[in-house]
Amino acid sequence: MNKNLFRISPGFEDIIPAEYRELVEYGPYGKGLGVSDLGTFKELMEEHPLCAGCGLALSLRLILASLPNPEDTVIVGSTGCSALAFPQVAVHNIHSLFGNQNALASGLKRALKLRFPNKTKDVVVIAGDGATADIGLDMVMQSWFRRENITTIMLDNEAYANTGGQESGMSAEGIVLNMAPTGKKFPKISLPEIAREAGCAYVSAGSPTKPKKLEKMVKRAILVARETGPSYVQIFCPCPTNYKFNPREAPERIKAREKDGTYMAREYITPEAQEYLNRLEEGAI
Repeated sequence: MNKNLFRISPGFEDIIPAEYRELVEYGPYGKGLGVSDLGTFKELMEEHPLCAGCGLALSLRLILASLPNPEDTVIVGSTGCSALAFPQVAVHNIHSLFGNQNALASGLKRALKLRFPNKTKDVVVIAGDGATADIGLDMVMQSWFRRENITTIMLDNEAYANTGGQESGMSAEGIVLNMAPTGKKFPKISLPEIAREAGCAYVSAGSPTKPKKLEKMVKRAILVARETGPSYVQIFCPCPTNYKFNPREAPERIKAREKDGTYMAREYITPEAQEYLNRLEEGAI
C-alpha cells in the first residue's frame, strides 16, 4: 500500500481526530512491529464493544499485532461477536454474509493478484466457530480444496455467543447451553485435523494465554498462505458471558482445558511449507 494514502493533507491537521493523527504518527504500518512491542505503538484496535474479559477480544488484539504487513492486509469477517469489533479496527476489512467469508476471501485474493501482480497482499479471514465450523463449513472447506492462498483464523469460543449462547459444533460434548439444556450430544469438531486433510499447508491451534506462540502461529500461517497454500489457525477463547464464569478466570480456564487434554495446542505443516518456513526464518529468502 502507498503509505501516503493515510497521511494527513496539509491544512487539515487541526480538524483530524486525535486518534487518527496518533495512528499516522505512531501506528505499526511498515515498521515490522509485533506482540513484544505492544505498549510502544498505536495499536490497530484499542477499544471494543465486546464483553469484559472476552477472550475473543484479547485474541483479536494479538492477531492484529502479529500481522506481518498490516498496511497490505485485508481482513474478511463474518457475523458474530468479532463483527462488532471490526468497525474499530484500523485495517482494511470486509463484513461478509454469515458463513460466506471464505468464498468472498477467495475472490478477493484472486482480484488482488490481478490488480497488484508485483505486490504481496495478504487476505486473512477472521470468524467465529459458527461461521467457520457450522454454517460456513462448506465454503471454508471448498476454499481449502481449491488451495486458495488465504489464511483462515477461527475465534473458537465454543458457542453462538452473539445470539444467546446456543451450542455450536465446537462446543464440548456434554456441555449445557441454552440450546443444549441436557448437554451437547456429540463431540467437539476436530477442525485442525479436517483442515490438514482438506489441503491446508499450515494448521495450528493455540490460545491467547501464550501470546508469543500465538504470534508465531499467525505469522507462519500468513506467510505460508502467500506462497504455498491455504492455512488455518484455531484460537481457543472461551466466553465468560455465556459460560457464566468470572471474566478474570478466562486464562486459567484455558490452561485447565489444555492440562486435562480437552483442548490441545498443535501444529501441522506440510513438507513444502516447512521447507519454505525454514528458508524464510533462516533469512535465505
